[in-house]
Parts: sequence; C-alpha cells; structure tokens
Amino acid sequence: METEENIVIVGAGIAGLATCLALHRVGLRSIVLESSDSLRATGFALLLWTNAWKALDALGIGDSLRQISLSITGVKSFSADSGAPIKEVSFVDNNRIDYESRCVRRKDLLEKLENEVPQGVIRYSSKVVSIEESGPMKVVHLADGSIIRTKALIGCDGVNSVVANWLGLQKPVNSGRSAIRGFVEYPDKHGYQPKFHAFFGGGARFGFLPSDEKSLYWFCTFTPSVVHFDGNAEQDPIKLKQFVLNKASNMSKELSAVVERTTLDSISCAQLKLRLPWNVLTGNILKNNVCVVGDALHPMTPDLGQGGCSALEDSVVIAKCLGEALVKPIKDRGVGQEDEDEFNKIKKGLEKYAKERRWRSFTFISAAYLSGFIQESGSKVISFLRERFLAGVTIAVTLRMANYDCGKLTVS
Repeated sequence: METEENIVIVGAGIAGLATCLALHRVGLRSIVLESSDSLRATGFALLLWTNAWKALDALGIGDSLRQISLSITGVKSFSADSGAPIKEVSFVDNNRIDYESRCVRRKDLLEKLENEVPQGVIRYSSKVVSIEESGPMKVVHLADGSIIRTKALIGCDGVNSVVANWLGLQKPVNSGRSAIRGFVEYPDKHGYQPKFHAFFGGGARFGFLPSDEKSLYWFCTFTPSVVHFDGNAEQDPIKLKQFVLNKASNMSKELSAVVERTTLDSISCAQLKLRLPWNVLTGNILKNNVCVVGDALHPMTPDLGQGGCSALEDSVVIAKCLGEALVKPIKDRGVGQEDEDEFNKIKKGLEKYAKERRWRSFTFISAAYLSGFIQESGSKVISFLRERFLAGVTIAVTLRMANYDCGKLTVS
C-alpha cells in the first residue's frame, strides 16, 4: 500500500510527539511512525528546567504537568569523597522563582503528549527500514511493506536514528561512562526537601530529587575504569543496587536510604553516548527537506539535565519555522497572488530551524561533556579545584543553559 503525507515524523518518543503536537498547534498536520506496538514509556523520570517549561507552556500542557510535580527550590552539592557540602544555590530570591525546575515522570509526560495530539496520527508497529528520494518527495519504506511518500521527513528516532544515518551524520560515540538510574515510591510522604541533592567526585556522580511528595528519582553516573565496576553486572539489578549502596555509604545516609528502598524492577543501567559536537556543526542535520530533532540530532551526556529539555525546545522551534513558512504566507496572500512552491517553503522553514538549532546543539553537547568530566573526575587536582570553585561553575553553566525561551506557537 502506498500513501502520501505532507509531513512525516519518525519516532513517538518525547521529541516526536512534541513535534507533532507543536505542528498541530500552528495548524499543520503530520503523522508519527513508531516501531513499537504501543507507547514506549520506558525510563523513570527526567528533570525539566526553565527552558523545557517554556516549551511545555507553548505546547499547552505545562500547567497540567505542574499539578503532578514538585517545584525544585535549589541545588545542594556535596563531595562524593567525604560527603562534605560544597555549594548550595537557591532558585528562590525574595519570593521570586528565578529558575523553574521539576522532576517529571517520563510516563506522565509521554501520555500527556499522546493524549493531546490528534487521534489517528500516531501509527504504531510502523518500523522504517529505508528512505529513498523520488524527485522532491521522500519515499519511506516500512517493515510491513507499506510505502509513504512525503514532502518533509523529520527524524525523532533517538540515538540510533535511521534518519540521521540517511543524512550521513556520524554515529554517536560511547562517552566511556555509564548511568544507573532508579525511582522509589513511598506509601506516605517521603519528607525530603524539594531540592536537587548532588554528589561529585571520585570517578562518580550521584544525585537524588523528589518528583512529588511520595516519590524520588535518583541516578549514579560513573566511569567503569576508575571505579572498577564489573561490566558483567550491568543487567543485574541486584548487583547494580549493591554497587551504588557501596559507593553511597561513605557520603550520605540520605542517599543510601533512598537507594535501599528502591525495588529491583525500578533500577536500570545504560552506557552514555554523545554525538561528537563538531559533527553537529559541520554535518548534514538537514538535507533535501529531511532533518533531525531531539536525540537524533544531539545525543548528549546527562550532566546538564538537558536531554528532554532540548528536545522540547527543538519541537517548538521547528513548528514555528514551518508555520511561518507554510501558514503565514497563506494568511498574508492577497487575491490573485501566486502561491510559492510548497517544497521551497518547507525548505526555507527547515533551513531556518537548522540554523537556529545547530550552534545551541553544539553547545549542549560540549557543555554537558565538560561538566560531567569536572563533576565526576577522581583527579586530585580537579577534586581540589572542584571543591574550591568548579562545582559552582558547573551549576552556573547548568542554570545559564536552562535560561532560554523558545517562544510561543503563534503564526501572526
């Protein structure tokens, strides 16, 4: 079976669903192809900073997510070697919130996005196997044999993106680090302050923060070669939990208590990958009305907490650019005026998107990598500098990257 669509999005993760919703908000229809047979609500939670909440407000779902998450009021950082406090930063000054930060369950975010997009636009069990060109059209071949012709193809298909591969972007590389993540729920209120507790140094980086009054999210990123972690244990939650408990026991009773309460089915481990930042600057993030968004564009280490935030930014920006290129000319066109070729309008919109996102994507990847190196390093020199001032610098960089407004989804 062969069909035709104006805009096709590959991947129904955060980036794909947000892009579909953003396009819908500006009056543009798209479809989403998802290889799984249902919504992939994997993962536990993610930290969303100010820039993400600006994007969620533009999408029209910010307030509903605020109702089910706690506002984080600051960051408290400690030495992972001794547990001694290093730096504390408050987000509240004279009753004014300078930075909005909340930990949201990934499942809640995905379900909210899925519920807001038009019915029938998400096509599950639709795995893309190849992409071809047919004049200005792109021909998308699916595993079930069906074919979709489209004027614009947007890859939101993650780190192992088929669309990024078609564009010729280099594959993401292993950062040499891994992350263990966990989520714990309490029968009653957990009683922890709504702060981000972070522990830096000794070849590892730990943190925990509340999602709501009854649940907490925690993580441990580490360099296996430094901490001598048994790589064979990466799929064994018992060994993962014991590894984190052994490391946490010397630095914080609170952290140990949080990890101890975590059930084994709420612990996971994954290698951390990133796209080389110069590949984003010099590579084809756009070619012939095909582009990439989210992790398909800028996979990064989690040290800024910007993976999901940057994907939400991307979705709003690309919808704004396409809306201005496709919808605004129709509104402004007078009687008898010729309509510019639609392919050229899409091209102009995507070119504007790529121009806006290329440098910021480069900055995200680079800043996250450097921040992780500083926070996690076991070097005595870096440890000395980190406890004197570098920890404060990395927190400041995190907040600066989060202080960004992608704008509203209106086509005036």
